[in-house]
Parts: sequence; C-alpha cells; structure tokens
Amino acid sequence: QVQLAESGGGLVQAGGSLRLSCAASGSTFRLNAIGWYRQAPGKQREFVAAISWTGGSTYYADSVKARFTISRDNAENTVYLQMNSLKPEDAAVYYCAAAKYTTQPMALIDDQIINYWGKGTLVTVSS
Repeated sequence: QVQLAESGGGLVQAGGSLRLSCAASGSTFRLNAIGWYRQAPGKQREFVAAISWTGGSTYYADSVKARFTISRDNAENTVYLQMNSLKPEDAAVYYCAAAKYTTQPMALIDDQIINYWGKGTLVTVSS
C-alpha cells in the first residue's frame, strides 16, 4: 500500500505563492506517476499537474501552465507543487494522486487511473 500526505496549504493573497508537498510512504516502488488534483466548493475535481516518478516528465492543465511547477525528490519520496501568481479561482482543496500502471503524466488527467489519493490540503486565495 501507499500513503500520500499533503501539506503546505493555507491562506494567501491573490498574486502570492504557496508550495504544496506530498509525502509518499509505504510501497512507493509501486508508483509510476504522481500528481495533483483540486476541487473547489460546488465544482468537480479537476486535474492540475503530474510528473513521472522516475523520469521527470511533466504535464499541466492549461489553467495553471506557466504559473505552477511540479517537481519531485525521489530521495525524500516527496512531490512538490510550487504555485505562483495565485488567483482566487485557484482556491480549492488540493489532492495528491498517484498511479501504479502508467509512467505518463498526461495519463493522470483521467482520474480512473489513480490508485492512491491523499486526504487533501486547503488553499484559500483572497482577492
């Protein structure tokens, strides 16, 4: 089994930055790709960004491209989401998500491929 634990959420003003962390534990050798989803109140959960666990290739939703950066530290089994130029519409609960059966970050846009979910961390952006 794999456990994912997010941290780093909080309140930030529009235009500000936050860095989210996702620490993976357990059978991390099972992971092939890992990423982030978010869900705002009253909205569907949506894909944000993903990275292959070993190769480093990345994929972003158009809404965050050029503002968010996903990275990983394999030694620490941790994935980061650096969020810059935050907008009120970025406010949501951010979830870490990981897949066993694909190495392609783009594949994580389909949440049916996700095998593991974290519990989420709340990001609030004030205008």
